[in-house]
Amino acid sequence: MLIEVKVPQLSESVSEATLVSWHKKEGDAVSRDENLIDIETDKVVLETPAPADGVLVKIVKADGENVSSGDLIAQIDTEAKVPAGAKRVEAVQAVAAPAPALAMATGGAPSPAARKILEEKGVAAGDVSGTGRGGRVTKEDAVAAQPPRAAAPVAAAAVQGGDRAEERVPMTRLRARIAERLIQSKNENAILTTFNEVNMAPVMALRKQYGEKFEKAHGVRLGFMGFFVKAAVTALKRYPIINASVDGSDIVYHGYIDIGIAVGSPRGLVVPILRDADQMSIADIEKKIAEFGQKAKDGKLSLEELTGGTFSISNGGVFGSMLSTPIINPPQSAILGIHATKDRPVVENGQIVIRPINYLALSYDHRIIDGREAVLGLVAMKEALEDPARLILDV
Repeated sequence: MLIEVKVPQLSESVSEATLVSWHKKEGDAVSRDENLIDIETDKVVLETPAPADGVLVKIVKADGENVSSGDLIAQIDTEAKVPAGAKRVEAVQAVAAPAPALAMATGGAPSPAARKILEEKGVAAGDVSGTGRGGRVTKEDAVAAQPPRAAAPVAAAAVQGGDRAEERVPMTRLRARIAERLIQSKNENAILTTFNEVNMAPVMALRKQYGEKFEKAHGVRLGFMGFFVKAAVTALKRYPIINASVDGSDIVYHGYIDIGIAVGSPRGLVVPILRDADQMSIADIEKKIAEFGQKAKDGKLSLEELTGGTFSISNGGVFGSMLSTPIINPPQSAILGIHATKDRPVVENGQIVIRPINYLALSYDHRIIDGREAVLGLVAMKEALEDPARLILDV
């Protein structure tokens, strides 16, 4: 029985995807739910499992081709068998369309009629398994054989020029989408950034005092991001406009707080969402961020986990950044940038002292957020971090 393998249903916001890498070749045996190919959208890489046990008799779409929801990409024959130890199918029969014969050559010479057909197709006789007497390649074998597929387009073109060599590499779909959204944000939002500095000594002291107990109790490290998220929630509750978005000529106030956490992955920057962050404890936040980090590394983030969000946090500090102006993630209206905490001289009560300082940057859409709310919102975050008891008492 011939089973069709189709592109899974993509989300409404994703109209097209790209076939990244086939894990099986034509003629290979496949098992039900075994991943056949990775399909890259502008948000995630989706695995496409085999719908049934059988033999992959035909690949309709090759690596690098663009596809849409429901497109036919391969065919599996559930009745074909692969001999033990063989890497290829010797004779795939009873399929709706002629399948390429990919078995190892048996040594039988083709008949004159078969030789003529193979020459016209550009197929070497040694690449075709003969079903005739003594392994002879028959006319039917030659008709069933398909010409080799054209090589896939070169992904990267190197131009040699002595010490001035260049390499041209196409953008991945994710990178192209990131570029598109950044330009959209720049063109549609009136972006302004306000800055402040925060003394991280109280948070660091709390982590030092309770870090070991926290990890034993919750099974996750007590990091800094839990405190930053809780501080952001404090500010968003106090100044809801920072958590709002623009829809045409309307301002949409969200009765929930979903915070996107920018995470680096091998494919580029992704922003998974902490749903209802205002309902989460610091332990819940740290667990979820750790889960996002591992999923991003493994390419396992789902579309649902990357969709939505009312506010974002970008942590350039993990790479050593001292200061930056983050770009808003549409349709959100604000984003918090946090940076590396470094010992710096500051003035307290007229004295110069050394404190672990982190520079905060809040980029906001000035179309709906005035400087007052932006500055006071950032100050609220600063105050919460410099007095962590506020995060517990919600004051």
